Amino acid sequence: MAQTATPSGAPASRPTPPGQSRGGSSGWATGGTLFAGVLLFVDGVIAVLNGIVGINKDNVYTRIGDYTYRFSVTSWGWIHLVIGILLILTGIGILRGALWARFVGVGMAAVSIVANFMWLPYQPIWAIIAVALGVFVIWSLLTDRGRSAV
Repeated sequence: MAQTATPSGAPASRPTPPGQSRGGSSGWATGGTLFAGVLLFVDGVIAVLNGIVGINKDNVYTRIGDYTYRFSVTSWGWIHLVIGILLILTGIGILRGALWARFVGVGMAAVSIVANFMWLPYQPIWAIIAVALGVFVIWSLLTDRGRSAV
């Protein structure tokens, strides 16, 4: 198969498909990785605040209906506090460009999705939003191949 050449004699490069960067990842994923770091950080801050409220005031959150996954609100407060701190640290790592943070970010986003699914009876709207954000974070971190390994 013959390779085309430019007028200067150098081989012609293939045009980059729309929505893709030269590194092979989509522009959405590349920009999304930075956004994923911000989302993990913000989700962590909100989880820490939810945790503090759950630990301090057991009557702030009311369960809607009967649900299989029952924990006391204080237990949920500790769960959210720990997950929130880990999300904040992971988000900071992603924003600093640490490769380990991208891998940990996928795992922490998955943990956040599961925790928010189980948290549905207490804050259904926020839990659904947090699950959707977690899915975006996982997609973004797994599809960005634009950065080289550090």
